[in-house]
Amino acid sequence: MYAAKNKAAGKKYKWADVEVKELYKFFGLLLYTSLVSLPNIQDYWRENTVTSVPFPATVMPRDRFRALLWNIHPSDPEDDQTNDKKKGTPAYDKLFRIKPLMDDILSACQAHYHPRKELAVDERMVATKAKTGMTQYMKDKPTKWGIKLFVLADSSNGYTINFNVYAGKTHTRMVHGLSYDAVMNLIRPSYLGTGYHVYMDNFYTSPQLFLDLASIKFGACGTYRENRKGCPAGRENALTRKSERGAVRWIREGPLLFVKWMDTREVSICSTVHPAVSGEVIKRRVKDKDGCWAVKNIPCPTPVIAYNKHMGGVDRSDQLIQYYSTHRRTARWYRTLFLHLVDIATTNAYILHCEISASKQVKHMSHKDFQTELLSQLCGVDHAGIPCKRSTDHIPVAIAKVTDASMKATHGRRICQQCHLLDKRSLTPWKCKSCDVPLCLIVDRNCFEEWHK
Repeated sequence: MYAAKNKAAGKKYKWADVEVKELYKFFGLLLYTSLVSLPNIQDYWRENTVTSVPFPATVMPRDRFRALLWNIHPSDPEDDQTNDKKKGTPAYDKLFRIKPLMDDILSACQAHYHPRKELAVDERMVATKAKTGMTQYMKDKPTKWGIKLFVLADSSNGYTINFNVYAGKTHTRMVHGLSYDAVMNLIRPSYLGTGYHVYMDNFYTSPQLFLDLASIKFGACGTYRENRKGCPAGRENALTRKSERGAVRWIREGPLLFVKWMDTREVSICSTVHPAVSGEVIKRRVKDKDGCWAVKNIPCPTPVIAYNKHMGGVDRSDQLIQYYSTHRRTARWYRTLFLHLVDIATTNAYILHCEISASKQVKHMSHKDFQTELLSQLCGVDHAGIPCKRSTDHIPVAIAKVTDASMKATHGRRICQQCHLLDKRSLTPWKCKSCDVPLCLIVDRNCFEEWHK
């Protein structure tokens, strides 16, 4: 539909309707670009140069791939126009063009994996400098300019469980602020259940948020800012710059535990699930009175140790995504998010592969081998790039091996599995050579064809 709209607007390129197999090949080539990095899309089809690669041209012509990439559009173009007319009103949805695909990816993320107890909430930046009204600048992130996502991830492996795209200021008034709403929108007991521990940094942590999470049976732990409403400040015995390394101060207010700990600088942390101190120590290199460096054990509060262990879930997810990312510079912001959703899907798939392999106590594939296998299957080729002709293996053969002519008609007949699915009982002398499944193959009932659909 989007291609038809572009053609009507005067765009000059060849177009044909897309079939499912061709779309799979398109996704496979996107994954290929994440494994083999070249500056421009055209370079993957360039011939007779030292950087030429032969594989993409065997899967799809260059102009066809570019036409698919230009016209990939997750929403109905006519509905886009209806939504665009609502600009400036509360009914306008900035994410309308990517919403259908984003909802499908979110449903898949939550349907195929049940997270472990420790979860992490953090921001993720998808690189773009497009003037979208959603582009943010974050100086502390490796990707400083981009579209910001709030992400909930499993701390143990980096699996992306839930995410929201920050679309800028909304028309509706926020009661507790952006950080509060970001966490509460990610935490949904309807599909997660309860009993989880959520870790977050000082952008999100607030006493009100932690109390509300505790009321729905979610524990929380995170660093905090002293100027947040409800956080204790100005205590008489507070830590100072001259406090000894390893010094601890803590105070409990109902379910909230506020801890301050002196390391190279002061660390402030709040928790609803940990005791203040359990006797844990960490190793630090310190200088003694003689000016010599030595490793010493420094007392460390329990919430600090737990925070350092479990906070990196989103960072782990970002790391896996960046290894083999399909990200490309593009003129459309929703295309940037489309490619990022592809990265989320493939990365989560790899994490699931590792989890399943661990449960079966077998060695999992490396990340690179997994991406290679995935693109090979999507493109319908083997690892050597040769097209797989699997259909030639699915041919009907006789079940019976007898040579006696009087027994050929009845010997070895088995129940047709296609008829069995339809609650019928039919005996057949034929089976599929590859599947080893008995199937009818007669003039008025071709179960062989129906089964392989």
